[in-house]
Amino acid sequence: MFKTTVGRLRFIGNIEGISYILLLCVAMPLKYWADMPIYVAIVGALHGLLFTLFILALLHAWIDRRWSFLRVLIAFLSSLVPLGTFFLDANLRKEESR
Repeated sequence: MFKTTVGRLRFIGNIEGISYILLLCVAMPLKYWADMPIYVAIVGALHGLLFTLFILALLHAWIDRRWSFLRVLIAFLSSLVPLGTFFLDANLRKEESR
């Protein structure tokens, strides 16, 4: 999985997607319903780091695979939508198997 740029992008995308779900479904409710904002700070910082790594991995895959701008834009936009990176992973899995 880590041997190719697409494999690294898939891995980081999945971890980033999990952190996004944790931020939205665990940390944010704890902040507003249980008055525990520390979890947003922790998970939010981790998610920010993972999002940055995702963007770097995406740029690396763009250069290595010579993807079109539209494809990279769609991959980027998928990282902004909850569960989007998991749909991107399914698409990238097909490409990686070729």
